[in-house]
Amino acid sequence: MASLIRRNQGEVAPSTAAVWDPFRAMRDMLRWDPFRELEAAAGGDYGLFAPSFDVKENKEGYLFRADLPGVKEEDLEISLTGNRLAISGKREAEKHEQGDTYYASERSYGSFSRAFTLPDGTDAENVKAELKNGVLQVIVPKKPEVQPKKITISKAEAGNKAKA
Repeated sequence: MASLIRRNQGEVAPSTAAVWDPFRAMRDMLRWDPFRELEAAAGGDYGLFAPSFDVKENKEGYLFRADLPGVKEEDLEISLTGNRLAISGKREAEKHEQGDTYYASERSYGSFSRAFTLPDGTDAENVKAELKNGVLQVIVPKKPEVQPKKITISKAEAGNKAKA
């Protein structure tokens, strides 16, 4: 729906500069961060980069995965204290060169920190972490005594049938 502009003779002409796109408005509204302007004004880093984690449990242990594109291995810190797994890191902002024109700058940068409470029975001695192709994977195994064991049912011999 184009907005209309009145000309001097009373003609009405459509204006292409003032076309309202409801989909663009919704995208802009959902992407809006009220604190982004404050971060630039304060000159600080308030953790705009907040990667999401997938956490999965299987019979062997727990698997934590996060997409961390642009994060270097040396900028990550992973620790396990008791039953608390802490993962923190940072992604450095790219330097903007003088004279470059940016039409959009939507990627987030900064520090992040996440902590997860693990249930009892995790094997802290054998935790493994890997950063490959921008994906962090942390494997926290379960101790052998808490892993499920399959119990087989023994077959009764024909001569030792229980009497009812």
